[in-house]
Amino acid sequence: MSVLKLDAIIFGGGVAGLWTLARLRQAGYRAILLESQALGVGQTRHAQGIIHGGTKYALAGTATDSSEAIAAMPGLWRACLQGSGELDLSSVKIWAEHQFMWSTARLSSRVAGFFASKLMRSRTESVSESERPAAFQGERFKGQVYRLDEPVIDVASLIRALAEPVADAIWALPEQYTLCTDGEGVQLELVAADGQRLQIEASRLVLAAGEGNADLLQQLGRAEPSMQRRPLQMAMVRGPLPGPLWAHCIDGSKTRVTITSHLDQNGQWVWYLGGQLSEDGAKMSADELLARAKAEMADLFPDIDWPQAQWATLAISRAEHRQPDGSRPAEAYIQADGAVMTAWPTKLAFAPIVAAGVLAELARAGLSPIETPGEMPGETPSEIQDLPAWPHPGYADLPWMEEARWS
Repeated sequence: MSVLKLDAIIFGGGVAGLWTLARLRQAGYRAILLESQALGVGQTRHAQGIIHGGTKYALAGTATDSSEAIAAMPGLWRACLQGSGELDLSSVKIWAEHQFMWSTARLSSRVAGFFASKLMRSRTESVSESERPAAFQGERFKGQVYRLDEPVIDVASLIRALAEPVADAIWALPEQYTLCTDGEGVQLELVAADGQRLQIEASRLVLAAGEGNADLLQQLGRAEPSMQRRPLQMAMVRGPLPGPLWAHCIDGSKTRVTITSHLDQNGQWVWYLGGQLSEDGAKMSADELLARAKAEMADLFPDIDWPQAQWATLAISRAEHRQPDGSRPAEAYIQADGAVMTAWPTKLAFAPIVAAGVLAELARAGLSPIETPGEMPGETPSEIQDLPAWPHPGYADLPWMEEARWS
């Protein structure tokens, strides 16, 4: 049996794994990605699509580790979305170039002063009543509205934009496989449903499988790095909405609710509700969350005919590097231990940081791409071209497209 020799094997077909695959191939490394379900499944398909710049993490009135770590992300992503960044994502659908922040109460003097600071003036601006989205123009709406310089993208189109240029290197992970590492490299054997076997040797293994990282580390006999799960329960609503809205309602130093808008399978706008509502919702039953969400929306938007709306819930779990106090990590996490790199991006916007970390670790270890005469960087290695076609994992549906969820 022949052995396929690679520079890297990536487990996990979410945005972090796909971004890393694209960057490795771009740099000339021989890399493949394996996904056991469908591309985008799990945390990626549950994301609201916000390219955070950290503003909402600074609501206490000062810059935090989270706000500083993520501040450069909108600019990096915008360059890619315009086709001039490290990856060409010009085919990605942009739902909104900007978001909004609003408060139904008077801002505390500390937070108001922070919004007036030089830092925040460059990220936000007050919005006049005539320029506000339709949701903020109801007769009974009250609040101060700011425009926030952070885009929102369609996650499904992002996954396809990342995956399609490197589709030959994205394979469905079969149920039967063996994975091991000797510290210097990685050995993987795949057994297809028809009995076809493929032996692969690689210099590095990249675990970017979200919750799946815990099982993969266990298979490798590793207790570290350890993972924590941070549960959320989102609410979704569709019906007599005044149109799409991408906004954060702030209440003191917290985000009371974050609203993003997406189209369901019938082309109808859906409001997807996160923020504090979803964090509190993790401790509630679905019925309790819906009662809370209905009350919140009626209070925030009294002009909407809420009794005519349809509602749904979505329980999700964010996988992150374990923190001593269980809090949300401030940054993306990537750790190299021998031949294994483990990554949790923490947020969609941090995917480029994971890829950059993998490339930096390869450089630090002195691992140059395997060279084959006549091959150009980014080109499909001839050994992969010569293999029998391996199944592709396909693409995950987004949750608001699943009609069975709606009541």
